[in-house]
Amino acid sequence: MTAADRLPTSSAPSHQIIKGTIVSDGEVVEDGLVAIEGDRIAYAGPADGFDPAAYEGFQSAIRLGVPSGSYLIPGLVDVHCHGGNGGDFPGGEEASARKAVDFLHRSGTTTFLASMVTAPPEDLLRGIQLYVKLADEGLVAGIHLEGPFLSHARCGAQNPDYLLEPDLDLMEELVGAAAGKLATMTYAPELPGAAALVDLMTSHGVTPSLGHTDCDDATAAASLAAAREGLESAGFDGVSSLPTVTHLFNGMPPMHHRAPGPVAACLRMAQEGKAVVELIADGTHLAPSTVATVFQLVGATNIVLVTDSMAAAGLSDGSYMLGPSPVTVSDGVATLDATGSIAGGTATLLEVVRKTVGAGVALPDAVCSATAVPAAVLGLSDEIGGLRRGLRADIVVTNADLELTGVMRNGLWLSES
Repeated sequence: MTAADRLPTSSAPSHQIIKGTIVSDGEVVEDGLVAIEGDRIAYAGPADGFDPAAYEGFQSAIRLGVPSGSYLIPGLVDVHCHGGNGGDFPGGEEASARKAVDFLHRSGTTTFLASMVTAPPEDLLRGIQLYVKLADEGLVAGIHLEGPFLSHARCGAQNPDYLLEPDLDLMEELVGAAAGKLATMTYAPELPGAAALVDLMTSHGVTPSLGHTDCDDATAAASLAAAREGLESAGFDGVSSLPTVTHLFNGMPPMHHRAPGPVAACLRMAQEGKAVVELIADGTHLAPSTVATVFQLVGATNIVLVTDSMAAAGLSDGSYMLGPSPVTVSDGVATLDATGSIAGGTATLLEVVRKTVGAGVALPDAVCSATAVPAAVLGLSDEIGGLRRGLRADIVVTNADLELTGVMRNGLWLSES
């Protein structure tokens, strides 16, 4: 019987206490305790540092039992996610999207962006309208647009029929439809008009994410610097001043010693703390040694672990859709039927964390890159991304092997689906 089987699901007591090994904010507290009041954390730290008598209402708190050796980590945060469990965000269909949302929450990803892919403008606008609604309901944290202003040469699983050069009128329409919910957007900096596109994004508080690009080192470095300056000067409350890089290494030319391309520039900028790089550390998109090397080179605080997950996440091999494109999953690897390109991930974010640790990255670092760093990218560090007093009570409980045993979101324990 798992922890989730023993924990309340439909409603939460006003005061709860849970003990285990806390892994949060780059630190490990072996004999840890988290005290929850309603949907907020009242205390998180060493168990011997918590006196129930000093906290109103905790003398009669529910003490929750979890298996010995359990880890307590913050709810995971995914800034690049296209769906799961048969549900698909790029398709913009409400029933499908809600199916994915429910699965992702129960898998431990308590906060995420609904990521869309390149599609006709009317499809993008329809999807944006849906995700504004789901964001208003508190189900998603916002929207990530992966396209349509991307490189034909490095489009990957993006449908080339709908790729466009930067169109500022269309961008204004997308931003307006998103009503402040468009958080990040992937773009190729070498395209004509990309500099003006970056200026427009940053002026509206949208974080530019360099990716699906065939650009050179200098172009990548200059664009990331401009994006950072634009975000800083715009000064939106709750918006990070750091641009991101969409799935580093994937969707861009490989680094060569005489033509380093965008990879080298992105690594330099991340190491200097001037950009944040995404890694799909699922064992398919990147070799484990590549993941370990990037953590050693730029540090966990400059990396966000992402899934790039699509509808097949959590399901068996078979045929699926990624937006308008048919995809086949074989041995857990999703590929585009038309070209054979990798078409997103099939792992959950907790599985990515487990793979990252298996690659040799320290557990606190892997957790930090899946919680605190993406929370900062979203400007939500005062709300999620850690186990600290005052933050939202989002907790993932795992066993010693990082296998899921319970998920709390907003102070409520979610039952297993």
